[in-house]
Amino acid sequence: MDIQPTTTQPISDDQELAKALAGIADDPIADIPAPAPLVEPSAVPDPSPVLPPVAEPAPAVVEPLPAPAVAPVAAPSDLTGVKELALNELRPLIDKVELPAEEKFDAYLMLIRSTDDASLVQPAHAAAQAITDEKRKAEALLDIIKEIDFLSNPQK
Repeated sequence: MDIQPTTTQPISDDQELAKALAGIADDPIADIPAPAPLVEPSAVPDPSPVLPPVAEPAPAVVEPLPAPAVAPVAAPSDLTGVKELALNELRPLIDKVELPAEEKFDAYLMLIRSTDDASLVQPAHAAAQAITDEKRKAEALLDIIKEIDFLSNPQK
């Protein structure tokens, strides 16, 4: 394939532009700004202005915040006493609590483990039988068996 230009442009335009640009680029002094004129130190005004004195603001009065209404933390012996009271109060009411079968079983198991009350095993077993998930039901029945074994063999 042979490509021939159909029109020719004068080369002088590009060459003249190249020369003009080369002349600007070749002059390194053209890019340096002229130095500032020297000023006598006595002619320079004092740069720090004189301001009138500022009055000190009055100190802010900060009132203490009221103490939050938080019950004091009970000592461990107090917590044990409260736990025993709550367990004794819960024992006759546990049958009235409306919970899903799994949660009701967990409540009975907690009561059995906290009080060693063998009379709670039968209601716990009934709650375990009401659990619909077979895996969770099997775990609950195993827990019942463990608790019966524990209650049947007193610790020495």
